[in-house]
Amino acid sequence: MNFDLTEEQRAVRDTFARFSDEKIAPQAAALDEAHEFPHALFGELGGLGFFAMRYAQDVGGSAVDLVTFCLALSEIARGSLSLGGCVAMQSLMGTKFLDMLGSDDIRERLLIPALKGEKVGAICMTEPNAGSDLGGIATTATRVDSGYRLSGQKIWVTSAPVADFFTVFARAGEDKKLTIFLVEKHFEGLQLGKAIDKMGVWALPTSELAFDECFVPDSHRLSREEGDGEAHLRKLLAEIRIITGVLAAGIGRAALDAAVQYAGERVQFGKPINRFQAVQLRLAEMAADLETAEHYVHYAAWLKDNDRPHHKEAAIAKLTASEAAARICDSAARIAASYGYAMEYPFQRYLRDVRFTLIGGGTSEILKLIIAKELAA
Repeated sequence: MNFDLTEEQRAVRDTFARFSDEKIAPQAAALDEAHEFPHALFGELGGLGFFAMRYAQDVGGSAVDLVTFCLALSEIARGSLSLGGCVAMQSLMGTKFLDMLGSDDIRERLLIPALKGEKVGAICMTEPNAGSDLGGIATTATRVDSGYRLSGQKIWVTSAPVADFFTVFARAGEDKKLTIFLVEKHFEGLQLGKAIDKMGVWALPTSELAFDECFVPDSHRLSREEGDGEAHLRKLLAEIRIITGVLAAGIGRAALDAAVQYAGERVQFGKPINRFQAVQLRLAEMAADLETAEHYVHYAAWLKDNDRPHHKEAAIAKLTASEAAARICDSAARIAASYGYAMEYPFQRYLRDVRFTLIGGGTSEILKLIIAKELAA
């Protein structure tokens, strides 16, 4: 098993590392404080082909493997987890179902512009009584002439205030099984609800949505058949978890780098604090956590790329990386001591933002249950 990067993978990583250092990181604090979607950087990443990396050439993509995509996404998240979350959503959940199931018209009007960064896509699954439990989804799609009427409420919709279209999971048919619909922002009956004021990732807007007898034409039922939504979603779950692990590794890297720099510059008792064994041990633990997380995430991505069983490994990757990143960000703030609590330093942002990775893609408790079930199979 060879994990050496190819020349192409190194080139992709280095391209996005430079973009992160030169464009993202210098703006990260300002973007966060503005509480606004990062339109300019989002568009620039579209121009670099980031959103289309995992898609076929017929829609403008470059069809790279998941490992290569992970290398690029990690660098973006290192610069700003808010931006990393935005672009991860756009690259996978916001557009994937259009590519898998959309008509030629949908692919031409919405998918291709979205992969260029010209349109924004979002996904609507979570509801007030349905988070990890997909069985709790209550939004309904009632059959009418030439389409459906959607009724229900969605929450935690990432990028909702700026989205041009939404992939919506609702219950349809006699059996009321999950079915996938495409709702464009101008559809009558779609209502943008209140923004959710979050602890972190402030440049990643999140809102509620309501569907009040929202008419969706037959052309916008993405599901081939009523009730096949859960089957399509399960095809993506492993990739969602791997990508969430990548986001965690990216912010973990940012926190470790900031802690190493601070420890080398901060002088106490006549010498830099990185000369004190207590600080050295903490930095070593952070580095070990990060290296373990990065390698396992890339291993899970490699399994996916090589069509090997990877669902358990994807859950382990996300669990390992998110928990490691949370520890790393906490340790970085501890090393900075009082400055780790100051808004002028990035440590507080890392502490706030990293919790996003503990939730997205499944909580640690849910992931442990999935891993345990796989072990018992």
